[in-house]
Amino acid sequence: MLARLWYGNSGWRWWLAPFALLFSLVSGVRRFAYRRGWFKAYRAGLPVIVVGNISVGGNGKTPVVVWLVEQLQARGFRPGVVSRGYGGKAPHYPYRLDETSTTAQAGDEPVLIARRCGCPVAVAPKRADAVRLLERSGEVDIIVTDDGLQHYALARDIELVVVDGARRFGNGCLLPMGPLREPISRLKRVDAIICNGGEPGRGEYAMHLAPGTPRRVCDDAPLTAPLQGPVDALAGIGHPPRFFATLTALGYELAQSVGYADHQAFDAAELLSRFGERPLLMTEKDAVKCRAFAPAHWWYLPVSAELPDALGEALLRTLKGAGGRQS
Repeated sequence: MLARLWYGNSGWRWWLAPFALLFSLVSGVRRFAYRRGWFKAYRAGLPVIVVGNISVGGNGKTPVVVWLVEQLQARGFRPGVVSRGYGGKAPHYPYRLDETSTTAQAGDEPVLIARRCGCPVAVAPKRADAVRLLERSGEVDIIVTDDGLQHYALARDIELVVVDGARRFGNGCLLPMGPLREPISRLKRVDAIICNGGEPGRGEYAMHLAPGTPRRVCDDAPLTAPLQGPVDALAGIGHPPRFFATLTALGYELAQSVGYADHQAFDAAELLSRFGERPLLMTEKDAVKCRAFAPAHWWYLPVSAELPDALGEALLRTLKGAGGRQS
């Protein structure tokens, strides 16, 4: 219902205008207070890069975080990633992920990033606590925060915003009247805007998600022969239709495609009963939640963000201009 309200032309959204006005007032005062220094933000001793968005829903932040970490590693940096750990309940905070960490403890995206990138990852509701933990470890020299554009309690050197190129900003209204966490004018203050699919706007960097070879969920073994016949698909991400469209474009015939809420905790019995003998394809983000109970005919499709070299070079210049406190 909200999707139709936010991304359609429904006149019903005007009933929510008073709430949107209140949201705008509260969030605007908060931003102003941090900008003026009335609220104290933690300034790390290391450079901090925030990857976020101004709208709710899946815009493709996690692939950008993975791309950014890999770019930094290739240039000799030792990045660490911090996240809120949404959907997880860790035994304590801040919590440093290890090879035994589960999505129930740390959330799906932090587990995905830790496994994919092999870099230190820490989660905490207050991201500054996670940053302090990684700083004390001495293992990192730059911090990447997954989401957190609106988490002004953590100062940052670079802000990257990811925009859904197909849905853009919906009706352009703030929550709950529209999908925006902050007004579109906020984009004037960020360092780079990344357009995921669709047609990039002026000054935006075009991003494409390149699918890789499917891998088996239970053991990460790569697919060695094409899947035969119809397949099932599931996606528990911010915008499931994007994943289903990718599978269709790759030539898969989808017998059933089931979308779940973003960050939803899966019920093993429900999934095993819903998806029978046909091969099942899911996102990598879903796979980290299904690994413990997945049968051998479940596969995930890894994707990698493809971004122009100019963005990497611009980020390096910005880091150097920031004084590279310890870069």
